[in-house]
Amino acid sequence: MDRRKDKKIVLIGPVYPYKGGIAHYTSLLYRALSQRYDVDMISYKMQYPKFLFKREQKDYQNDVFRVDDAQFLINTANPLNIAGVSFRLKKMHPDLVIMQWWHPYFAPCYRIMETVLGRNVKKMFVCHNVFPHERFPADRMLTRAVLGRADHFLLHSQSDIRELLSICPKAQYILNPHPTYNAFRLRNLTKEQARAELSLDGDSCEKILLFFGFIREYKGLEHLIAAMPQVRRRLGNVRLIIAGTFGRDRDRYLRLIDERQVRDCIRVVDGYIPDNEVERYFAACDVVVLPYESATQSGIIQIAYGFGKPVIATNVGGLPDVVMDGQTGYIVERGDEKQLADAIVKYYQCGMEETFAANVRREAYRFSWDRLAEKVDAVLDRCEDG
Repeated sequence: MDRRKDKKIVLIGPVYPYKGGIAHYTSLLYRALSQRYDVDMISYKMQYPKFLFKREQKDYQNDVFRVDDAQFLINTANPLNIAGVSFRLKKMHPDLVIMQWWHPYFAPCYRIMETVLGRNVKKMFVCHNVFPHERFPADRMLTRAVLGRADHFLLHSQSDIRELLSICPKAQYILNPHPTYNAFRLRNLTKEQARAELSLDGDSCEKILLFFGFIREYKGLEHLIAAMPQVRRRLGNVRLIIAGTFGRDRDRYLRLIDERQVRDCIRVVDGYIPDNEVERYFAACDVVVLPYESATQSGIIQIAYGFGKPVIATNVGGLPDVVMDGQTGYIVERGDEKQLADAIVKYYQCGMEETFAANVRREAYRFSWDRLAEKVDAVLDRCEDG
């Protein structure tokens, strides 16, 4: 028997049918770990109360991320439920419990779980962000209260390490790049086929940029819109696709598009993009542009890499750890609209698409789920050593 198959892991996090990159991450992590270990997948029967998260939380249209034996047990707003589930998990005698997704909202839930599981059950948090994007007064206190009782951490960027050590100076962590989301490639669409499906095939020479994902202020979309007049003037036939949910800020961005007089070269797709439609947008574009003002990392980069697409991003958080400047894309300073426009223009005028895409493919192992699973071996070894 593979020595690792006698190791019991409990993985906690959102999975299909929950929406979004965190649920996708959990599903792919489960698949990678279950090749090596005995893994129980525990998810939420209620993740967020509707009064806190008014958008639809689930998407049943595409089950490519389904985990067939997932158990939907945890009600994050019910302390008695959380305690009951925790006692159930403790009886499984896991070698490691992995909490896949940290946000201060989960502080009461995970604090109860930590207390019930006790010190003898080793716990590891996967922190995509140690602190939330939208900070609030109590977030640091809540984060320290919960993460301070964990045994191990899996982090994806140097900025995550700095933030974690600022509240847990003796934290035991492993660093691994965010793996690639390659499960969206369902039909292997060519660029031409994807553009035809999006009715973008009128001009085969058109240059297409993609901004993808939930539109939030920290993602810096206004800087990309503001850069578009320069980009259009210098490149000519260019189009930006903005695909994602705007929420209440939609009118502000539409006004900016009109003020910059670039409505003719921007297509807005306002709304959640179902999993089975993601491929169209990434296959159709030439490059993904992420002008973030703040971030520790971005799952959108890993979707782009899953399609072999280069990325132009900003010098914030862990983005430069993943986008290698001049190799798999370009890194520009945040908020610098001229530098952003220059990078987009340089990408096309220097014909970098094929070179950058080849470099993305060469980095496949570094961003693989197998490599991340290997890192979990090191955590289990530490658990054995006490």
